Parts: sequence; structure tokens; C-alpha cells
Amino acid sequence: MTHPEALSQWTETVTRELPHLSRAQGRVLAWWSYGMVMTQGCGCPTIAVFLGLVLGKGYHALRQCLREWCYDASDKQGLGRQEVVVTACFAPLLSWVLRHWAGRRLALAVDATSLSDCFVVLTVSVVYRGCAIPVAWKILRAQEKRAWRREWLVLLRLLKPAVPPDWEVIVLADRGLYARWLFTRIVRLGWHPFLRINTAGTFHPTGSDQRCRLATLVPQVGTAWAGPGIAFTGADRRLACTLLACWDAGHKDPWFVLTDLAPDTCQVAWYGVRSWIEQGFKTLKRGGWQWQQTRMTDPARAERLWLALAVATFWVLSVGTATEQDSDHRVIADLTPTPSRPRRIRLFRLGRLALVAALTRAHALPLPGQLPADPWPGEASSPALACPSHPTTARAA
Repeated sequence: MTHPEALSQWTETVTRELPHLSRAQGRVLAWWSYGMVMTQGCGCPTIAVFLGLVLGKGYHALRQCLREWCYDASDKQGLGRQEVVVTACFAPLLSWVLRHWAGRRLALAVDATSLSDCFVVLTVSVVYRGCAIPVAWKILRAQEKRAWRREWLVLLRLLKPAVPPDWEVIVLADRGLYARWLFTRIVRLGWHPFLRINTAGTFHPTGSDQRCRLATLVPQVGTAWAGPGIAFTGADRRLACTLLACWDAGHKDPWFVLTDLAPDTCQVAWYGVRSWIEQGFKTLKRGGWQWQQTRMTDPARAERLWLALAVATFWVLSVGTATEQDSDHRVIADLTPTPSRPRRIRLFRLGRLALVAALTRAHALPLPGQLPADPWPGEASSPALACPSHPTTARAA
């Protein structure tokens, strides 16, 4: 298959999977994401040159087309021009991912990343096999100092329609993002918070006569605790929840995680997959699409570019998964992870190499396929899980 044929097939796939976009919007989104995968970057001039060589079109026209896709409607020339409404893409994007998801358990991670002194990006991502697929985001100017409560609540609410009601969903966040309102909103959505808190708090275990400091529950490395109770003090901070605590070897501080799940139905080790969103940020920047080199300064335009970044990331991770499972390839058989040998090459990189190799050999274009669900940490050994080990959790009586 030639590049023009492959690009045409990818365009049909994107417009079919994201039907809320106009035909023109879907086509340019396909151009952006295809160009990112083939050039391993998100620079508009580079992608315009690549598309020009593939399609036989002029550089200036393609560059302007790519740029205007990121513009607000008021910034475009001509009558009746429309802009890409990014918030309307979050649920369809997550639905696209979940149509390929094997299983009914999902882990979402919420976190913020920054780009120098230009942007702060609030992100909700599907964490998957050592990486993450962004499915909702809000980009703010780095100089804006204010609370992010409204933005987080909106992002989570926009994703709710895409998740079937019978799925088990955990939402993970690090210490800097814990808030009672975030915990209660996640529960209200029918999902399960898995929020890490600082070590300085207190907890009143159910059945105990007194409140205790968190540090006393896991006083040394190798200890763990889990049980229901009331976290924190004060009417505006008190929270009825389950506390999961663990201090594992190699960690500077213990983990204290709050959830609404019963202690015997969850494990603190699940929190380990939260770190995969950090690898996802690395993929968006120096480890993949080179977003750190962007010259954009307008948050709304950057949000639209992130849609192409998310689609490209989902594509290569899906292809990387399928490639890793294809033992007919001799090189893949040599790279297949085992319990004694971890993954040698990231799924992201493997997927991109597989796409380039397929087109180099004039094979059919690999399209997004099934995303097999791994056991969560602590449930079963899996070479795909890159999470720290944890001691056996002592359940509260």
C-alpha cells in the first residue's frame, strides 16, 4: 500500500469513528495524526512538507489548511467557516478507545503537566500498559493562578456518557490533586476514586475509640493497612471512605490512598498504574511527538492540536499491542516480555515502527485493534505491568 492509499484509508477511519466532526474537519485531523506518526513530530511545517510529498500538493496550501484547523471560527477567512469544538470530541474519542477495549474495567488518571512558562494542561487519560491515552484536557495559560475545580469537574462530566454503566472505573490522582469535592464528584458519576493524600493527615478507623495519625498505621517499610473510617477533621473536610496504606521497600514515603470501595474488594497496588500518565506526558513531548517545541501561544489552538496528538497516540499504542502479540515475526518473538524479562521496547515506539515498516514493505495499513486488558497490579503477575511490588495488606477487623 502506498502512502496516498494509506492516508486515504486512515482518513476514512477517522471520519467514521468520529462522526460528529464535519467531513473536512475529520480529513484534516487524519492528516495531522498521520503526519505525526510518519514524521515523529507535531510541527506544522514538517508535516505540511511530508503531506505535500505524499499528495503532490503545494506546501503553502497544506500548511495553511493545517493551521486553520486549529483556529477559532472568527480567525478563519471566508463565510460559514466552523471551528473544531474540542470538548465535543472527548466522549466520542473515549468511545472509540473503549470499542477496542477488552474487558469492563478501566483506569483513568487525572494529572496536570506544564510546558515551560506558556501552558498548563489539565488531563484525564486512559492508562494502558505503561503509557496513557489522553481523552479529555483543558489548556490554560501558565500565568493564570486560580483554582482548577471547575475545569476538573467539567472534564470528568464530559466523559461520563462514553462509559457503559456496568463498567468498573477507578480514577487515580496524586497528592497534589486530592480534594473532597473531587472524591464526591467521582462517586456521583458512578466511578471509584483512588486518590493519594499527604502523610500529615489523620484517620478515625471504624470501631476504634480514637483518631490516629496516618503515619502510625504504617510506621516502617514493609507494613500495610486497609480499612474503613473517617478521614480528616473539620466539618468541611471530614470524609467517610476506605483508607489503603502501604510502605513498600524503595519508596521514600508510604502510600495513603482514599477510595469508596470496600477494603476486601480493592488493593493499594492498583495505585501503581497512575505513574503511567507521566509516561504519557513524556510520549507527547520528548519521548514521542515533540510537543515541547510548539510555537503556539493560544490555549484554544493548542487544545485542538492535542486532539491530533491523542488520536495518534491511541493509534500507535493499539498497533504496538497487536505487533507485540504477533509471534510470527521473528524479531517480535525475541522481544516478547516474560515474567523474568520485562518489555524491552515501549508499545508506543513498537507501534510506530510497525506502521512505518508496513508501509515500507507496501503492506496493508495497520489500523487500531483490540486493547487487551491486563490484570491490575497485585492481582496476577504480568510482564506488561511496570508497577512496584507491595507487601501483603493487613485488613482492619
